[in-house]
Amino acid sequence: MKKRRYLAPLSWWYGSVVGLRNKLFDWRILPSESFSLPVIAVGNLTVGGTGKTPFTEHLIRLLKEEYHVAFLSRGYKRTTRGYVLADAESTARTLGDEPFQVWRKYPDIHVAVDANRRRGIHRLCSDAATADTNVVLLDDAFQHRYVTPGLNLLLMDYHRMPYEDALLPYGLLREPFSSKERADAVVVTKCPSNLRPIDYRIIQGRLSLRPYQRLFYTTIRYGALYPSGRRLNTLTADTAVLLITGIANPAPLIAELRRRTPDVRVLSFPDHHAFTSAEIQHIQQEWDAVQAADRLLITTEKDAARLGTSLPDLSVLPIEVAFLKDQEKTFNHYIKNYVRKNSRNGSVHSRTHA
Repeated sequence: MKKRRYLAPLSWWYGSVVGLRNKLFDWRILPSESFSLPVIAVGNLTVGGTGKTPFTEHLIRLLKEEYHVAFLSRGYKRTTRGYVLADAESTARTLGDEPFQVWRKYPDIHVAVDANRRRGIHRLCSDAATADTNVVLLDDAFQHRYVTPGLNLLLMDYHRMPYEDALLPYGLLREPFSSKERADAVVVTKCPSNLRPIDYRIIQGRLSLRPYQRLFYTTIRYGALYPSGRRLNTLTADTAVLLITGIANPAPLIAELRRRTPDVRVLSFPDHHAFTSAEIQHIQQEWDAVQAADRLLITTEKDAARLGTSLPDLSVLPIEVAFLKDQEKTFNHYIKNYVRKNSRNGSVHSRTHA
């Protein structure tokens, strides 16, 4: 995003408002509620994707075999209001694309949406259908200070580090870089897999974290295409790809596909885009125009949640996080140790298996 200097004065005004709001929470004039069960918030400082969903999915996979996990999101761009618990009738329209993606992949956890996170947590803990919840994962909640999470995880995109950015609307920061001090751990996401030792030192130096804050580095790992069953490494120089994206930053995905095959055509839409029937028809026409014996129509999991079954030839390319510097074991222990120590009544409420 190119900065427009004439917006700099508006950034000063925006920063004043955000700063005052944060002070009101710090001074406890605005209320913030803590809960008796482990609550882990995943958030960021910037507008746009920092990889929160695949990172949250890592947490789900890590915890769901031992605990009854609930994922709570505000449900961005959903058509419903208030508290909604995912069920068999849910769609991307009723939940929002990211919660619906999580619900489809992990139907054995509780997925709910509510813009009022305090109310949402209370409902998860008290409603009969979800009263077994003993770990809550809060999506995009770093700025939602009406809840005080037990563990605050702050994600930063390696390609858009907040110490190089400015506040909205001049830059992309939701709040000042100094707000990072509320985080218990910072995770630098989307790093190159070949990050050099000097790069780690530069990032660590510029972040200037407190002694109590942990620092982790992750990169993107692409999974197997589905439902076609073909894997990404089956792409050859002869494969023609039509890529459909409606995400904040499709550049890494495009670069990865073009590394595998030179013939990659892209139809890009805004983040969280709601596809119209006319747009789907246009996508189908573009796909029909791809004349190649070996061709793939590819999209992301988040876009697939909104496209549904409207494109029968669609293949979905999932992404996962992979930790650098052999940090995965350390990170997993860090999370599990927090959950174990903070489970209600000081005991582990283990998931029971039939």
